[in-house]
Amino acid sequence: MSEVRIGEKDMFETALKRFNRKIQQDGILAEARRREHYEKPSVKRKRKAAARLRKLARKANS
Repeated sequence: MSEVRIGEKDMFETALKRFNRKIQQDGILAEARRREHYEKPSVKRKRKAAARLRKLARKANS
């Protein structure tokens, strides 16, 4: 669970920005978007295989 401590002098906007940044870094928003709709196992396998190929291609280009 992501949490941002707010001091007495902190403004709401800055606390919200820190919270949004923390959510992005933890990958919670991406996970929620991914789980929004059901993904068939065959589609999931294809997505993972494509990600693995992209990673190998990146390593080969470096």
